[in-house]
Amino acid sequence: MVHVNVRPQTPSRLALPAICLGYFMVILDATAVNLSLPALGRDLGGGVGALQWVVDGYTLTFAALLLTAGSLGDRYGARRVFGGGLGLFVVASAACGLAPGAATLVAARLVQGAAAAVLVPCSLALVRAAYEDPGARARAVGVWGGVAGVAAASGPVIGGVLTQAVSWRLVFFVNVPIGLAALLMTRRHVPPAGGHGRPGFDLPAQATVIAALGVLTFALIEARTDGWAAPSILGGFVAAALLIAVFVVLERRSAGAMLPLELFRDRAFAGGSAIGLLINLGFYGQLFVISLYFQNTRHMSPVTAGLALLPEGLVVSLASLLSGRVTDRAGTRPTMLTGLCAGAAGLFGLMVAGPHISYAALVVPLMAAGFGMAFTMPAATTTVVEAAPADRAGVASGAINTGRQVGSTIGVALVGTLAVSTGLPTAMAVAAAAFLLGAVLAAVAVPRTAGRAAG
Repeated sequence: MVHVNVRPQTPSRLALPAICLGYFMVILDATAVNLSLPALGRDLGGGVGALQWVVDGYTLTFAALLLTAGSLGDRYGARRVFGGGLGLFVVASAACGLAPGAATLVAARLVQGAAAAVLVPCSLALVRAAYEDPGARARAVGVWGGVAGVAAASGPVIGGVLTQAVSWRLVFFVNVPIGLAALLMTRRHVPPAGGHGRPGFDLPAQATVIAALGVLTFALIEARTDGWAAPSILGGFVAAALLIAVFVVLERRSAGAMLPLELFRDRAFAGGSAIGLLINLGFYGQLFVISLYFQNTRHMSPVTAGLALLPEGLVVSLASLLSGRVTDRAGTRPTMLTGLCAGAAGLFGLMVAGPHISYAALVVPLMAAGFGMAFTMPAATTTVVEAAPADRAGVASGAINTGRQVGSTIGVALVGTLAVSTGLPTAMAVAAAAFLLGAVLAAVAVPRTAGRAAG
């Protein structure tokens, strides 16, 4: 018998840029819209609650559908599903830009979030398939996260410039050429991955997730006006808890579970997923509040507010790229602990923000908050993806990104509501506490060997 050594195929140089371009668009849209909120509110009507729904409508369907989307990639092929997500995102973005009223915009944002849910886990599955060497994969994930950092950094500035120069509608229209370019590059340069033909979809569990997250978001947002002790708010929290319990029962009994609960028996998988939720809760809750603070309290223009957020965004970009290299050398736990502690310190520092505080006093806390989120995120992602079997890459990436988007949804609703009802210092303290809890989880739940040794 003749043994033939098959060397791993070298991916096209344009494969990673093609994959990352779609992810760039998703994150750009999530951050750019924050600087458009006051102008959007003036044009379409509605108070803070309506603006929260514009942000959370996107992240709600994004979070709720990620797990099913990960399964779609595993079943039908990550490249095919990724392309479908890109096409739907382009159409939904155009609908957002054309929206005549707040209700229409929120509806289009729900569709946009669903498209993002289809796109993101497949992008990470394609990165994993393209890079077989664990070290190269960790660096590629760092680039993937770094692209998100570039999008987060440029989003506020781009959103502010487009809103002030033309209209908030252009913030959505800009996704059309980006999405079409990503779709064309994907078809030409990204190899297929996945397509294992796993049976069925867990539709009852999927419906339960959507209902649970929707009810929880409603309760957190409406608590601002109704009060935390109102029967409707308390009932919403109880209903959300019951729906989550129902989801767990359904997944335990399902032969084709959308989220196989046995994956959470691995400490690294469970800890990394929870950390992903916590960092997004703190960071994106902060971003929503600080964006409004700069424009409504300090009376900055959209462009000036975008530039005020630029130090945070630039650090996000650099820290994401650095995280992959540090993770490859030191492992995920030290990387996450460093990021989480730095982020907590920055968020605590933002508690001093007020109408008369010097902007210079906010620069270092903003940079620390951005560094903490971005330095932690790729390491948490690597922890979760490496902990899952190779044929569950789509589900694993869906799990970590679901956790992150659930965190974003809760963060905007909770931190935004606290900022209005109890003040910005309390809101920032809660955001910082989320990072500290993440640091505790990293210390006790993520093994020392996670990361480099995991390969």
